[in-house]
Amino acid sequence: MSAISQPTLFTKLGFDPAYLSAFEDKTFIEGPQTARRLTNFFALLLFATVIATYGVLSNSTATVIGAMIVAPLMGPMMATTSAVVMGSLPRALRGFALTVAGIVAVIIFSYLLTWVVPDATISFTSNGEITSRINPGLLALLTALGAGAAGAFIISRAEIADSMGGVAIAISLVPPLCVVGISLQKGQLDAAGGAFLLFMTNFLAILLAGGVVFLILGLGRSAVSREQARFRRRGLILFIVCILLVTIPLAQTAYQTVMHAEDNNNATAQVQQWLNGTSYQVDMVSINGRVVNVTVEGTGAMKPLNQLANQLAVALGRPVLVNLLTLPTQMGKSSP
Repeated sequence: MSAISQPTLFTKLGFDPAYLSAFEDKTFIEGPQTARRLTNFFALLLFATVIATYGVLSNSTATVIGAMIVAPLMGPMMATTSAVVMGSLPRALRGFALTVAGIVAVIIFSYLLTWVVPDATISFTSNGEITSRINPGLLALLTALGAGAAGAFIISRAEIADSMGGVAIAISLVPPLCVVGISLQKGQLDAAGGAFLLFMTNFLAILLAGGVVFLILGLGRSAVSREQARFRRRGLILFIVCILLVTIPLAQTAYQTVMHAEDNNNATAQVQQWLNGTSYQVDMVSINGRVVNVTVEGTGAMKPLNQLANQLAVALGRPVLVNLLTLPTQMGKSSP
């Protein structure tokens, strides 16, 4: 009885062989409708680029989310990783080529769209839609791995295909590329590099996590020949190596973020201790290398500034220069 129930259970939980033909038609752009589907792909991609570019520039989260839903860039990525699992080199190359073409198209189009926007209206320090995409850390990789796995699971089941929009929102593909185009047009090469690193993190996570999920679900049974199995093995190894390479700068960024947060916390605690016994309160503490900018609010006498500098030097483990800004406290009361 177990010999009969196991294949049935596996079919229910894994990839349904009867769905393979529909899966291939949905995932791979090929056949007589190739030209039409490619036209749809690039049209939607350009529309998403317009929405995402001006959504990022206007710092509108809702607009950027709309661009994520419209963007079809996850399609060729899923086609690439599923082709690798199935052992199909031609399909994998076509999916990868379409992905690269989409990447280049988004960056160039976003670059051109930014040309008409005045420099004074673009901020690489206060615009949250830009700053959140130019310093990716390890959390971005973990999020992308989860989204890639979810996307592969959804696309392998016809009954939950409507949930793909949620995955598109969870993983950011077109907006980082738009930030790359915006940054290049404004000469911000570091910001462009950070945004492209975020995109590559998401891209490689989709390939690896999606491939693993497809393999677990049983899509790899399509690779029946030795050559197909060898190509699948090499492709998955390549995905792993690329993820490990991307992890290096992500880990470095994450480490710097943690250390900077700890320094800010230590510095804030030292400023609060220095202000004990006075009427002043800490308004802001920020650290930029060896320079500590402190803003306090209050009135009356204050302790020597050198005392604070010495405390901060001991707490941070390096000599520092303290810039102190004092904001006088003013109290008012309206008439009855």
